[in-house]
Amino acid sequence: MWIDTHCHLDAAEFGGAQAQIAAAAAEQLVKWIVIPAVERANFAPVAALAAQLPNCCYALGIHPLYVEHADDSDLLALRAAISAAMSDPRFVAIGEIGLDFFVPGMERGPLREKQEHFYVEQLKLAREFGLPVLLHVRRSQDILLKHLRRIKVGGGIAHAFNGSFQQAEAFIGLGFRLGFGGAMTFPRALQIRRLAVELPLDALVLETDAPDMSPAWLHPATNQPQQIPRIGAVLAELRGMPAADLARATAANACAALPRLAALA
Repeated sequence: MWIDTHCHLDAAEFGGAQAQIAAAAAEQLVKWIVIPAVERANFAPVAALAAQLPNCCYALGIHPLYVEHADDSDLLALRAAISAAMSDPRFVAIGEIGLDFFVPGMERGPLREKQEHFYVEQLKLAREFGLPVLLHVRRSQDILLKHLRRIKVGGGIAHAFNGSFQQAEAFIGLGFRLGFGGAMTFPRALQIRRLAVELPLDALVLETDAPDMSPAWLHPATNQPQQIPRIGAVLAELRGMPAADLARATAANACAALPRLAALA
């Protein structure tokens, strides 16, 4: 089976066709699609999608790009939503959380401070509830790692990883798997491809980040979770192994990273 560990299936780009999209992925043997929340307003929608669609589960969190318009009441709402969701087997992680230092103006000053505040508080929630985290790591790996060393959580996934080999090893050492998706399918993505080949197989998981991060053959069209087997086939080819073995390995890695998903699988 295949697992898409990161897909924003509630996004407006899908135009209400989520059931058909999830079914198309299931036909391609994508057994599970993890849908992370990004803000308070979509805590309920992602949970509802996971309840309606047989191959979907979800995470709850506040994305760094949504922090600018959030306040501490959103953190209180998140804590309440997590507490209520602990009885829902489809709830598997805290996410998407993290730091984004790529967008101009967010890498310094008040917005950086606010991002770090929200990240730290959400790590504390993950620690409190014993949950893994789905991390947004855009140009922010070292600061993310600094806080992870201080606030111990139960691992998780560094989504869309594009750091150095040394940073990758640091995340792995803290119990994280690394997400690889459409960016890896571009021949010019030399650094990501090198990581995909040289890192231990048990550190890798697959993701689409749909509707974003379209693979080379689809770009710039909207990405979908049914692309996971083809993305996985690229990774298998890069590593010189059968796609079926790659599917089994990455699915096992996803379940190891997200124990509540393992209970579903």
